[in-house]
Amino acid sequence: MQKNTLLIARIFFILAFFTLLSLKNCIYLIIALCILWIISYKKCIFLTKRVIKSIIIFNLGVTLGYILMAAFKHISPWNYVIYINLKVFVLTYFVFWFFATVSPVQFMAFSKDLGYLTTITLSQIFSYKKTFEDFKLAFKSRVLKLKDKNPKFITRTFEFFLTKALNDANERTLAMKARGFFKN
Repeated sequence: MQKNTLLIARIFFILAFFTLLSLKNCIYLIIALCILWIISYKKCIFLTKRVIKSIIIFNLGVTLGYILMAAFKHISPWNYVIYINLKVFVLTYFVFWFFATVSPVQFMAFSKDLGYLTTITLSQIFSYKKTFEDFKLAFKSRVLKLKDKNPKFITRTFEFFLTKALNDANERTLAMKARGFFKN
């Protein structure tokens, strides 16, 4: 991507993100979401599914917590619950759409350090995703029925990822120290 195009993309991202963040009315958020759906019409369904998968657990936890607190205080939580969930959905959708259009590595290339950190992060994400897919296929090949699932397999998989994360974090820290990221 050309430097001018990247500069415009960076400015657009910052302005659009903070504009979406500042919206306080559900109607404006719905309009923004419709605009995003229109802009990304070819990827609309794919991005919507991806956003739902990525925010469902967090939003469910926050929503249930807020509903419980509202019940204790005897107030109606629904306006705020709809507003906050819609806002998170719109912001997440915008970020996913934007970075499906613009490379995150190129976007962060204005800073050598940010570009390096983005590259490290993305390589780690793709590595973990590939390993997770391998475990998922291994699990499917060993389980005939869902009720036959082996808790030891799931536990060992979790232990593997925890150990891998700790080892990778240690390795990345050493690599970053070697490149001058941390001042002792």
